[in-house]
This record gives sequence, C-alpha cells and structure tokens, in this order.
Amino acid sequence: MTYTVGHFLIDELSKAGVDKTFGVPGDFNLTFLDTITEHPDMEWIGNTNELNASYAADGYARVNGIGALVTTFGVGELSTMNGIAGAYAERVPVVAITGAPTTNVENQKKYVHHTLGEGRYDDFRKMFKPITCAQAYITQVNAQEEIPRVIQLAMREKRPVHIHLPIDVAAMPLTPANHQVSLIEADHSDALDKMVQSVQERLNQAKQPVIIAGHEINSFRAHEALQTFSEEKHIPAVQLSLGKSAFAETHENYIGMYAGAVSEERVKNYVDGSDLVLNIGAKLTDSATSGFSYGFNEADMIVINHRLFDDHENAMEGIPLLESLNALNQQIDFRNEASFETYRPAGRIEASDKELTQNNYFNLMNQFLRPGDVILAEQGTSFFGGYTMKLPANSQFIGQPLWGSIGYTLGALLGTQLADKNRRNILLIGDGSVQLTVQSLSTMIRENIKPIIFCINNDGYTVERMIHGEDASYNTIKMWHYRDLPRVFGAEDEVVTHFVETEQQLVDAFSQITNQPDKMHFIEVMMRVLDAPDNLKEVSKAFAAQNE
Repeated sequence: MTYTVGHFLIDELSKAGVDKTFGVPGDFNLTFLDTITEHPDMEWIGNTNELNASYAADGYARVNGIGALVTTFGVGELSTMNGIAGAYAERVPVVAITGAPTTNVENQKKYVHHTLGEGRYDDFRKMFKPITCAQAYITQVNAQEEIPRVIQLAMREKRPVHIHLPIDVAAMPLTPANHQVSLIEADHSDALDKMVQSVQERLNQAKQPVIIAGHEINSFRAHEALQTFSEEKHIPAVQLSLGKSAFAETHENYIGMYAGAVSEERVKNYVDGSDLVLNIGAKLTDSATSGFSYGFNEADMIVINHRLFDDHENAMEGIPLLESLNALNQQIDFRNEASFETYRPAGRIEASDKELTQNNYFNLMNQFLRPGDVILAEQGTSFFGGYTMKLPANSQFIGQPLWGSIGYTLGALLGTQLADKNRRNILLIGDGSVQLTVQSLSTMIRENIKPIIFCINNDGYTVERMIHGEDASYNTIKMWHYRDLPRVFGAEDEVVTHFVETEQQLVDAFSQITNQPDKMHFIEVMMRVLDAPDNLKEVSKAFAAQNE
C-alpha cells in the first residue's frame, strides 16, 4: 500500500488522541474517507448534516481533549462554520478538514460545482480565519510540516483549526520524515516574575480574596492546579455558569455559583464584598453575570487567563494559563485568614403528584445525578436551571452560554457519548432546540449508544418569550409528538420512551432508567409555556434592558 498525505494526516490525528472523525461525505472528500475507514485506529462517524457534525466534534473534544471533522468544499465547510465559531468562542480544539477540488481544477480556475462560479478557491478559507487559531493549505511538499503545526496549535490554544486538503493531494505519496515537528513555547520567565510579584503584593493587602473560576479551566484541564492553589492559600472559589465544573462542587473551599445580581444572596455578598477577585480562566460575559450585574469593583480584580494577565496597572499577553497557575503554586506565599461558608445545596425533596415546574424539576434531577456523569444543558431553561444543580464528584457539565447556539447540545451529545461510552451522558434540552438538530438522534440510534435525553415540551421558545414577545407568533413552534421521535428514526427496541407530567412520574422514570442502563432513554417532560427557573426570569429582564 502506498503511504499518502491522507494517511499522514490521519496518523497525526491519531497520535493527538483522536479515534473518531465526524462529518458528511461529498465528492471532494470521498477518496480521503476511504483512507479514514481503512485506518485501524480511526472510526468514521457519518452525520446527517455538517452543522450536527461540527457540534458532535465539539462535544467529543470536550470529553476527549481534541476532535476532528471532515466535510466537502463550499457547501459542506460553510455549514460547519456556526459550530466552529462556537468552538472558538468557548475554547474547544477541533480540527476542521475540508476536502477540496484538485489543484489542477483550482489552478485553471474552473467553474465547478460547490463554488461561487467566479473561479476563486480561497473565499471560504478566508472566512475561517476569524474563527480558527490556525489554517493550512496542504500540499505534498508542506504536509509533514503544516499538518503537525496546526494540530499542535489546536491543542496548545484549545481552539479550532482549518485544513484545506485538495483531494488529489490527499492521495499523493509521502515518505515519512525522520524528524518530528514540535512547536516551541516562548520563554515567559520575566513575565511570570512580574505576574507573581503583582499577585503577591495584592494578596498581602487583601482581607477577603476570592477566586472566580471559568471555562478555560475546563478547556486546559487545569482543575488540579487551580484546586491546589485554592487549598494551599485557603482562598474560596466560585464558578461562573460559563465554566461550571471548573471547580469541584464537593470541595470545602467551594462556596457556590456566581451570576451577579441573581446569585444566591450568601455568594453574592461574599464575592461583591471581596477586596481581591482573582479571575482565573474566566470571562465576565452578559449571560454569566446576568447582564454585567456583578457588584465588585473591577479595579479589585486580577485577570489570569490563557495568554492574558491584567492587574489594571500591568497588562501582559503570552503566558499560558497552566504556566501561570504553576508559578502561583510554586512561588506565592500566602494564607487567607478570612472565613467563608462552604456550599451546601438545598435538601432532598420528596416527589408528589403535583405537576412539574422548572424549579422542582431541577431539584429532583439533582437527586438523579451520580459521580462521573456528563451533563449537557441546552442554552434555554435547561441551562439556567441546570447550572444551579450541585455536581457530584468527577462529573462534567457542558453547555454553550457564550456562543449560545440553540440545538448545540443534542448534536454535541453524540460526540460526548462516543468519546467515552462508559460514562453516563444526560442531556437536558427543550423542544425548540430539539427541532433544530433532531437528526442527530438518528445517528445516535445507528451508533447504538445509550445516552439519556430529557426533552422539556413547553410549546415554544420560552427564553425568547421571557425576553420579548410573550405571545408573539415568532416564538411559537409546531407541536411534535416528541416521544415518538425514536420510532420515526428507525428505533424499535433500542430506545425506551417515557412521558411525564408530575413529580412522581419523573421519579418513576428515573427508576426505570437506572434499571435499564443498556438502553437509550428519551423522556418527554411536559411543562407550562411560561414557567421558567427563577434565575432565568431575572436574567431575561437584564437581556431585555440590554437590547433597548
């Protein structure tokens, strides 16, 4: 067998930890897909459309560490851009590969299908530049330099990259080089010294410091380093919803979720009353802070993010997040003496025959969670209710509160479950979001995976109704028979369906799910149209005011 550029690309992805590639076939990638399907360590996961493929690759990367997808030129790659932009915003490393027309076709500027009919072949590559941290046009000559370069940058920056692969180049022979391409990180010693000195000086003056942990902790898997810093310095930590599961919620130094003005009173008072806020891997976005309603003074905040340090007197770019945390752990001498109250969730509730509301739904759902679960919460009532739940040990919470593309989590669920089939995956989603990406359910059934899907049927876009247009036609969707969807997608005995309207029916469904772990479960949960979690009601007011 001739070793080709395509073989090299798949080998490099495999070395990075990818064992499943998502995507949709098209004539400009078909022969490259043969290379994927023939590879002993790579599995092709075909999707129903490219948007779902991009969401699946994102979900896979959040659990696995890196993901990949392959689409065809033009129509295919453009359909992935929403998903790739979300991965960029929320720091998820995805390798987006475009199978392109041959170099001969491109050089002759032929008017082939999937182009704009103008003879230009770089239009779409240009579109990827703002939403990827690196791009590569692969040739037979540069393949062994460019492919490792962009994959390593995806891993280093935790952001997507784009590879343009002409289909004839993918089939060209390649002699593997003896040397390995390895990107060298710059020396940040001087910057680290300045950072440590600044943090030490501010801590020495602080009476009530606090850590705000964010999504970059999840992206860079910096949980242990952050927890060590919190423990050794005895500094309490809160989390933003953009970054939930960044800090163990069972840890004695964890005091709760911070969401600005809608935070639990105890948490809000502590954070807003702090004289030193250490923003570590976090971004104070509108949705995470309830319309920028945080009450602390920004001058009291130090930002320690990936490649950004800012203490309001000195701003430095370039230091990787983990280098910053390691330096703080090794060099800071401080012990916080301020007292704080460890997070204690509300007590267990007993189910009754009352109808389900958003609030009692999430209280009961919290009792269903167990250590090691992967919980996906769709950007709607499910996310705002879901982030109030206390996560068990070693669990992972996935949402998309910064990019906020509805339908994301159903597509992502395919990837998260395939990344680790041994972990229980639980999706919390609403009917409006399901209608955007429902085809992913078909792929899950085909792949014979066993996630648990809770679909809230509240007849439309409740979040949008809360912000504006309570009775507007544009917030209305067609009512589906949601629990019949698995059968529509060809499932006979593979999926167990449930229909619940009361607290007791939900708890009964929990028992059936636990007793049948070898099945996928789809639960249709009926809710009233305008019912919403308490925090969402307040956040919606902030969003409405922000749009005036």
